[in-house]
Amino acid sequence: MRRMVRIVLTACLAAALAGGAGLPIGKTQGAMGAQSMVSPDVIAKLSTARLATAMYATDLARAKADGYTIITPMIPNMGYHFLNPKIQGFDVAKPPILVYVRKGDAWQLVAIEWVWPKKPDVPPLRGATYGSFDAACHYTDGSFLPSGMEAMCAKKHPQTGAAFAFWHPPLVTLHVWAWYPNPSGIFGEFNPLLTPFNNE
Repeated sequence: MRRMVRIVLTACLAAALAGGAGLPIGKTQGAMGAQSMVSPDVIAKLSTARLATAMYATDLARAKADGYTIITPMIPNMGYHFLNPKIQGFDVAKPPILVYVRKGDAWQLVAIEWVWPKKPDVPPLRGATYGSFDAACHYTDGSFLPSGMEAMCAKKHPQTGAAFAFWHPPLVTLHVWAWYPNPSGIFGEFNPLLTPFNNE
């Protein structure tokens, strides 16, 4: 049964990513604009990622029970970020960050993410492109404030009153839109299709 699930997920992922054999991510045959192709080895790795994170696809409570905690509010065209601080390094089956959107009480996983203090010398996924996140103080309710130094982080967020959780220096980010289509590409930092979720 598990093998059948993997086969189905791989086939669905390949179709969702490629939109047809040899097509760029998020593009149709008539679309204009440059997009990088997703290689077969990346499709195989992302099928592993989807299988590993399927339990979280619509079950935020399970993600929280497994150690993921909110670290951002809804970032427009990106989502709410939940971090598991126990996960270190790059493992395609264990993303340290899950990215969700919501409508009312319903939460949906849209992307998975990894972060580094500097751009990896070798891309962990072929064709990967990167985003960034400025140095910031993070608070327990998911709010954050830009700050170049941890010493400048207030013990409580001045607007929300939430307690300080952690600080991080500038980061390089790798979003993978494994659970939601993105016309900007599977590695795009932002996703214009998430606009309907921005005011939730």
